[in-house]
Amino acid sequence: MHLLFLEIDTERDWAVASIGAAFIAAYVRPHGHRVEMLRVPPTMAAGELVAEIRGRRPDLLGLSLTSRQWLRARSVVREIRRELDVPVVAGGLQPTFLPEEVLASPGFDYVCLGEGEAAALDLLEALEDGAPIEGIDNIWVRGGERPALRPPIEPLDAVLFLARDMMDEPPGVVHMTTQRGCPFPCTYCAARNFNQLYRGTGNYGRRRSHDNVLAELAGLAEAGGLSYVIFLDDTFTIQRRWVEEFCRLHGERFGTPFSLHARVETVDQPLLETLAAAGCRHITYGVESGSYRIRKEVMHRPVHNQRFRDVFAWTREAGIMVTANYMLGIPGETREDLEMTLALAEELDAYDFGYFVFYPYPGTQLFEVCREAGYLPEDFHRLPARHNESVLDLPGLTRDDVAELYDRFTELRERLYLGRYAGPAGGEAGVVDDIRRLAAMG
Repeated sequence: MHLLFLEIDTERDWAVASIGAAFIAAYVRPHGHRVEMLRVPPTMAAGELVAEIRGRRPDLLGLSLTSRQWLRARSVVREIRRELDVPVVAGGLQPTFLPEEVLASPGFDYVCLGEGEAAALDLLEALEDGAPIEGIDNIWVRGGERPALRPPIEPLDAVLFLARDMMDEPPGVVHMTTQRGCPFPCTYCAARNFNQLYRGTGNYGRRRSHDNVLAELAGLAEAGGLSYVIFLDDTFTIQRRWVEEFCRLHGERFGTPFSLHARVETVDQPLLETLAAAGCRHITYGVESGSYRIRKEVMHRPVHNQRFRDVFAWTREAGIMVTANYMLGIPGETREDLEMTLALAEELDAYDFGYFVFYPYPGTQLFEVCREAGYLPEDFHRLPARHNESVLDLPGLTRDDVAELYDRFTELRERLYLGRYAGPAGGEAGVVDDIRRLAAMG
């Protein structure tokens, strides 16, 4: 069988394609199935896409979708199915947490809930044999009953290494994950809700062994494609002993520079020095809000501002570049909370930072809060999942308030960039243009 994954690009150019498709390709190819990836840039016309798919003659189209990709994916699939009779399966965050909406959209035949490796293989073989699809765990058929959920893959070392040809990576840069699941209860993130999804079937929080991670790195190094590693784990720095041992082994065998995501609650000065010695060059921290009240009461993340100050200072002292992420327009926020977030961002003075207007993603606790409180407009499902303007009707905080603070974050980013600029004369204008272009995309 021939499975063709469509990578649905939105306004931004993505640095890496969906890793879900790369995991599935690695899993099903040894069973004789062919898997390809086709990027669908925003500039690709429907007729061009249909012609490209027709020429490749797939037996099944696959899409791995975030909420941000959903609106465009829905339109793309509708156009494809007007011309081509090829079944479509969708997996990822949006189909997992809003499967009924995906299956109700024209052109989608199947939804994959949760992990997709074994489910995709069963689906391909059922289609090949002409066998019934209903009854395949994790696969929800349009018009059918919600399927049972198969246990999470255990141990995680059983998952084959990512199929790199599916990821569209820059030369020498590789993306990796060492774990699945997250132990933290943050209300704005869907990662925790996978634990709820899999309750009763097994433990979704798992981590690969050091030997398994190092074997993948060794294979990439032998192939000549290892100059920088980006770890995609939500929080690489959980399980301190695992991290310390990884640093020792990676430093001894490779020393390849790498970046990761961490929480300030999970690092201290000695661990940051250990990470730096092993090759860590960049860490992204989620700060989210400058208001302790919002972090504690709304986000369920009770960490004080002083902790951010300390950890950012320790990270810089270790020689590691710092990026911070902030959110605006969170349910429960006031104008004062927004001002506190901007003030903290200026004080922390990260090398770079992202700032995002809050969007209530399906699968998160805050999505349910917004839905139950009536903060979502009636046409919510038709609005794009962008991060430069609020879609919510919040009490005590207007959309104009959020828009003003978003613009002031853009101005702060411009000011910090220009303060560090050391490029050719006249290049400052290009830097500012890029910042404003990204801000306009959301």
